[in-house]
Amino acid sequence: MAPNATSADDLADEAASLDGYFSDAPLDPLPCYPPIDETYDRCIIISNLPKVPDVKYDKLAKVVQKLVSRIGNLAIYEGTSEDTFSGFFMPKTSDGNTAGCAFVEYESVGDARRAIEVLREYKFDKNHSLHVTPHERAVHLSKIAEGNFELPDPEPFKERPNTMSWLEDACQRDQFAIRQGKETAVYWNDGRGEPVVDYDGARERKAGVPWCDYYVQWSPKGSYFATLVPNKGVILWGGKTFEKLGRFAAPGVDIVLFSPEENYMLTSNNNPKDPQAIKIWSIQSGTCLKTFPLYPKDFLGPGVESSPHEDGGLPPPPPFQWSYDDKYLARMGKDLISIHETPSMKLLEKRSLATDGIHEFQFSPKANIIAYWAPEHKNQPAHVDLVEIPSRKQLRQKNLFNVTKCSMVWQESGEYLGVKVTRHTKSKKTLYNNLELFRVNEPGVPVEMLDVKDAVMSFAWEPQGSRFAIIHAENPTSTKVNVTFYDMFKTIMQDKKEKGKKSGGKEKQIVAEVNLVETLEGKQCNCIFWSPAGRTVILAALGDSASGTLEFYDVDSKTLVIKEHYRANQVLWDPSGRTVATTVSQPIGGGHFKFAMDNGYVLWTFQGKQLAQASFEAFYQLAWRPRERLTSKEEIADIAKNIKKYEKQFNAFDEAKKRKLRLQETKGKRKSRSEFRDVMARLAEWRARQKVERMELLGGYDSEDEENYTTKEVTIETVLNTKEDLVY
Repeated sequence: MAPNATSADDLADEAASLDGYFSDAPLDPLPCYPPIDETYDRCIIISNLPKVPDVKYDKLAKVVQKLVSRIGNLAIYEGTSEDTFSGFFMPKTSDGNTAGCAFVEYESVGDARRAIEVLREYKFDKNHSLHVTPHERAVHLSKIAEGNFELPDPEPFKERPNTMSWLEDACQRDQFAIRQGKETAVYWNDGRGEPVVDYDGARERKAGVPWCDYYVQWSPKGSYFATLVPNKGVILWGGKTFEKLGRFAAPGVDIVLFSPEENYMLTSNNNPKDPQAIKIWSIQSGTCLKTFPLYPKDFLGPGVESSPHEDGGLPPPPPFQWSYDDKYLARMGKDLISIHETPSMKLLEKRSLATDGIHEFQFSPKANIIAYWAPEHKNQPAHVDLVEIPSRKQLRQKNLFNVTKCSMVWQESGEYLGVKVTRHTKSKKTLYNNLELFRVNEPGVPVEMLDVKDAVMSFAWEPQGSRFAIIHAENPTSTKVNVTFYDMFKTIMQDKKEKGKKSGGKEKQIVAEVNLVETLEGKQCNCIFWSPAGRTVILAALGDSASGTLEFYDVDSKTLVIKEHYRANQVLWDPSGRTVATTVSQPIGGGHFKFAMDNGYVLWTFQGKQLAQASFEAFYQLAWRPRERLTSKEEIADIAKNIKKYEKQFNAFDEAKKRKLRLQETKGKRKSRSEFRDVMARLAEWRARQKVERMELLGGYDSEDEENYTTKEVTIETVLNTKEDLVY
């Protein structure tokens, strides 16, 4: 007992010494449990799994767990060793075989939603495609009473508007849309006179709603007209009277990108904090196929907030690009290109295309070929690559050295790719340019290098031809520049050969060699705009500090017409190449625009003749309605060769149109003349009825009888001028 007493005394002494250090607050013995999650938003059910016996249970469970764990972390609830739940459960039937389904719970709702998208119709093996159902959906389905299915009555057929009706216009007119103030309107343009309003939103104005609050966008073939309403999303219109075809919920929408074949549409709100900033839609069904964040994973890299872009914010997000046939949608990431197949929107072959150090990529406009360039990276030189999709076969690689920057430009028909390369000397103090020209359709994809001693400010291909033009000057800040035209083919004269013998004559032969066509010196321009029909090019000086000079140049006939649109900041060709619009526009929501007095547009013919002009206090946008090119190069060449065959038909149509226009203009005059003649006819008839009474009053004298008058001729000569000449 002594030792115990001593211990108790020691404890009492120790407690006395610590008196004053303990809190007087009462202890709360109740445990603090975390809130109970009674929802099942993190749970999914995977069905259509293989049904295997008990001996293969562990193997199948391991494969399925590995698959679902790639998407996100599974929920884990700790307890006794027997009660620990790992977020995965695959039930068995009474006979010991698996039931063909599995229950999965993730740590977050986002992972569960992503699993639904990724695993839907996932090819587990050659005989099983997975079906994924949210837990709440499964509970709802279980509560539906079973019974005989009764086929519902089909809805009455409602014909959709003909979205290509505008192409049936008898006058072959083009259309364009404008956004000015709070108004949106679509106009007809025939290339000869003032544009005519087709639809200006009168139906929506009568209903008290705006037709458009933001920008507008035509689809690539002109079938759909998209109006952006940031508070709601995107609305598609079409048909002869621009009927509503569909609404796509995309709050804050800022950008719309249609696929080339008009099967899909991309919307973006440019919000880097929104995990669903970019949405991919099916236009026909109106469903959202997939969502993406504004930036790909790891694209910005660590510490991006401490080293922002040059303008003080984040760098521009890498854009999505569609393939020409709508089969693929691609976006650049960090050292890779993610290529998604449509309509599943899954990664092509479940993996991205590895492209170390990639800086930019572009799809060919006429083939499933990706062109990309990468600067010097990991002791590798800079290079430009052409890769075929989906085989991922490398068609061509061109290594480049001492590269500062590259700019890629595809020709519209996809036959050529031009790469403007800005190089530096070893000291990196001097920059110079050269052009790498790829002949994509030729075997082996040959590349020609064109050295340019001057700085190249602009590069543009002729849309359907083999020519291109560059703007260059010794100093990039020069006000006077040179414009040089080149051709990818050269015509040479060679001796004629007949059966191995020279005939003595000469014949033309076209060879694949870059040829200098001509150089225009001392020009004031900073942009090149080729006509969609080729041949004609506009050399424009655009921008706040530019003069607004427009030079219409015919490359074939060498004719030049100079016009001016002061402070113009856009040049827009119509699809046919007959008319071109120049605009002074301001951004929507950009505050006060300092050049508001110049806002508006001017329409010109391709020869530089002004057709129409309109001014607005607030002018935001002009967009031509695209049209699909249906004629081939051979057909166009045949039409040009036999133009006289169609000339009479065109002239007769033009004369009929002029006559119709003249009749409309003189309609008022002709009506007044007809009314005057009717009055004169009534007066003549009334006078004729009074003839008998008039003769009686005049004693039988008829004032209208010519025999009662005597005719006398008098000649009067007047001397207008007199001139005297001396004759020797």
